[in-house]
Amino acid sequence: MSKPEHAPETPATKFLKANKVSFTPHLYAYEEHGGTRVSARELGVDEHAVVKTLVFEDESAKPLIVLMHGDCKVSTKELARQIPCKKVEPCKPEVANRHTGFLVGGTSPFGTKKAMPVFVERSILELPLIYINGGKRGFLVGIDPAILSSVLKAKPVDAALPN
Repeated sequence: MSKPEHAPETPATKFLKANKVSFTPHLYAYEEHGGTRVSARELGVDEHAVVKTLVFEDESAKPLIVLMHGDCKVSTKELARQIPCKKVEPCKPEVANRHTGFLVGGTSPFGTKKAMPVFVERSILELPLIYINGGKRGFLVGIDPAILSSVLKAKPVDAALPN
């Protein structure tokens, strides 16, 4: 029987521990461009409960984080209307890395290098448990979605489009 792998220590796990957030670590074999489909398959969970951490910027190039169901896309028009700003678009990977301190594919909303506003798809908050990046490719943490509002002060939005 193989020994369970220990969860890596990342800025995200340090943040969670510092804020006394209980979480379960889930390591899996990361696949380049596999996204939430791969992590859901590897963990044996519904892709709807796997939450993507996406870095966007507004018309002034100010960064923001959007937390979205793994099986959905973000309607940038709807998001811009709700947050409110003129437009939002995804950051280029190297820009997202600079803002968060994480590599794309391993971006967590916890322990980012820069403080940024966080927006969460409203229906994520209704799930009993979510799986979200723990700050490293191939590493998710299982947490209560209420943490997103209480600890991150994430503002709910309705901007999901089916994938």
